Amino acid sequence: MPRTLIRDLPGHPDESVTVCGWVQALRLQRRIQFVIVRDHTGSAQVTHVRDGGAIEAAFEDATAESAVRITGKVVRNGKVKLGGLEIVPERVEIVAAAEAPLPIDEHTNLDQRLDRRFLDLRRPAQQLVFRVQSTVERAMREIAEAEGFTELHTPKLMGTASESGAEVFEVGYFGRTAYLAQSPQFYKQMAIAGGIDRVFEIGPVFRAEPSFTSRHATEFTGVDLEIAWIDSVEDVMAVEERMLHHVLTEVHRRHAAEIGERFGVVVAVPELPFPRITMADALTRLRATGWDPEGVKDDLDPEGERALSALIAAETGHEFVFVTRYPAAVRPFYHLRPADDPTVTESFDLLWKGVEITTGAQREHRHDVLTAQAEEKGMALEPLRDYLDCFRYGTPPHGGLGLGLARLLMLLLALPSIRETTFLFRGPNRLNP
Repeated sequence: MPRTLIRDLPGHPDESVTVCGWVQALRLQRRIQFVIVRDHTGSAQVTHVRDGGAIEAAFEDATAESAVRITGKVVRNGKVKLGGLEIVPERVEIVAAAEAPLPIDEHTNLDQRLDRRFLDLRRPAQQLVFRVQSTVERAMREIAEAEGFTELHTPKLMGTASESGAEVFEVGYFGRTAYLAQSPQFYKQMAIAGGIDRVFEIGPVFRAEPSFTSRHATEFTGVDLEIAWIDSVEDVMAVEERMLHHVLTEVHRRHAAEIGERFGVVVAVPELPFPRITMADALTRLRATGWDPEGVKDDLDPEGERALSALIAAETGHEFVFVTRYPAAVRPFYHLRPADDPTVTESFDLLWKGVEITTGAQREHRHDVLTAQAEEKGMALEPLRDYLDCFRYGTPPHGGLGLGLARLLMLLLALPSIRETTFLFRGPNRLNP
């Protein structure tokens, strides 16, 4: 008999079906055995009146999280909380028994749960995380296709470091040293120079940062865009606004009720446009509240990001804010500097709920200016030769952004760490499982 998913049981009243899943709970009473079976679509109650037979024996030997295949009749029962249905079993097969006791449960700390990630993933809330992730990525690709982007897959092995010599993983490569890509940045710009007007990628990014915060990882999934023939960095921000608006619209449509049930979170679809504030204005306003009393910071720390988001939310009711015109001193050499103020860059960060999720900018597309800015930053030009060559033969004005997928999910679902929104997390102290 073909398998029936638990979510489809209401369509099979008084029929015999076969369900496959895991034993979620057992309540073995003197006269009746109640077993809750779970698959990736939901849970169902199996009710068996003891008769001394094989089914009774199978349930007596079953343990929580054993893999089972159960054939039985779907019966309506208004007293059953799980959809008003139960299964009266006709045949029970313990496909693979689980050892008891289980090494983790919902109260186990996060590090121990990550050690047994395959068990942790069986929790319905955790599976919802990755269904939401699938919806987020699908919505991003829908916008990318609608707006004429070409999806590329850039190399993750590089002959030189992506942006600098720091925070990079070295790997042996046939007697040479290669590096894991810190960003697809240079390759996106090569595609622009190659005449692909709009570039899109969702792929792995590697950062050798010894950081142990809730929002950092040594390997994560990045979402990258690059757009040619822009008039200003505003064109890049406008694309991101539309993308995130569509993403949250789709998440709301598909998952709002379950996200509310599992995480107690309301999925809010933002209004367009998002608020904007220059870095200079942000620093002035934050210092007026007591942040950075010495007046020495030229960038936002996490406390500043949270405080600024709170100010903007109080004024506008908006959870998003673009912070623009970052100082050139804290931005990469390839960010364009406006003619009216070369001490800043045509760049931005996007904050959501007090956390930075995106960095973007208009790029410097003129070879001589780009070379001068690299030298000003103290960078050796020879390792950048392949990259700089792209700008010697006519590269259009362009800009783009990079977004962290796990951070987006963490904030969307109000989870405490990207460890919860990453399938298999990698950090300075974690290479397993």
